[in-house]
Amino acid sequence: SETMSKEANTQLAIRQEKFIRDLKNALLRIENKTYGVCRVTGKLISKERLKLVPHATLSIEAKNMQK
Repeated sequence: SETMSKEANTQLAIRQEKFIRDLKNALLRIENKTYGVCRVTGKLISKERLKLVPHATLSIEAKNMQK
């Protein structure tokens, strides 16, 4: 139905806006020389993780601690 389509589009737009915000924040971290550094542990985030999630701010270790 049209209502469900509008709701799906709204959800998609929200996700896209968050993704763009996350990417902009990643660019700021690059400028600040903090890109790739986990904000919880202070350790470097693995290159493999950054390839999969370029805007990641947490290492796998820190992400697992949140669960």
